[in-house]
Amino acid sequence: MTITLHNLSAGYDRHPVVHHVGGAFAAGSMTAVVGPNGGGKSTLLKTLAGFMPLMTGHIDFGGVKPSEIAYLPQQFEIDRSFPIRVMDVALQGHWPRLGAVGRIRSSHKTEALQALAQVGMEAFADRPIISLSTGQWQRVLFARLILQRAKLILLDEPFAAIDGRTTHDLVHVIEHWRQEGVTIICVMHDLALVRSHFPQTIVLARNLVAWGNTQDALSDETLARAAALANEWVAEAEICDTNHEVPHVH
Repeated sequence: MTITLHNLSAGYDRHPVVHHVGGAFAAGSMTAVVGPNGGGKSTLLKTLAGFMPLMTGHIDFGGVKPSEIAYLPQQFEIDRSFPIRVMDVALQGHWPRLGAVGRIRSSHKTEALQALAQVGMEAFADRPIISLSTGQWQRVLFARLILQRAKLILLDEPFAAIDGRTTHDLVHVIEHWRQEGVTIICVMHDLALVRSHFPQTIVLARNLVAWGNTQDALSDETLARAAALANEWVAEAEICDTNHEVPHVH
């Protein structure tokens, strides 16, 4: 189930944000995506999730079906003004298998309560989501991910603006997914957390700067190169035809 990117470019209105990225995610790998703001990290995840079209290249998902991909965007992109309960959000994790009009049975509710218990939110099942703190809301979204049983999980800054205890608990959930053979790709800003928990790292500054072992990918030299590239960005750059080869670090 290796997922391979072949010369991938993606962006908006013919202006690429991610340029000619190539590389492979091994089955069951856990990869952080880091780099300067505006460097294409979220664009890369949205492209993998199927929400953005490719400008160049293609993705070989190694047999992973779209229904087996779970994507969690940044919190500000999710509207939680709807008057629904925590349980209702968790139950949405069954949708890839049941469909939006599928019948929810008692067994599905039992599984949802179990997922909420895994993230410490079982007692909040009947609470309206609007009443939750940022950390509690993220726990609920992770419970929904648990129920999706995805083979590929894409997380965009899942630990932004949440407390240390919640971060600790949710990192544990991610590591459990990895042990089960799930492939995880996660946009991160906290480099200390990346070094502690993510074996593989991509450094992205619109162009691919490094991809490989975290200790080597996060070298001072690599991070300095990413910062230098950020200073050279042209907002309205056009798509180019050159396939840039970037050596992977090991």
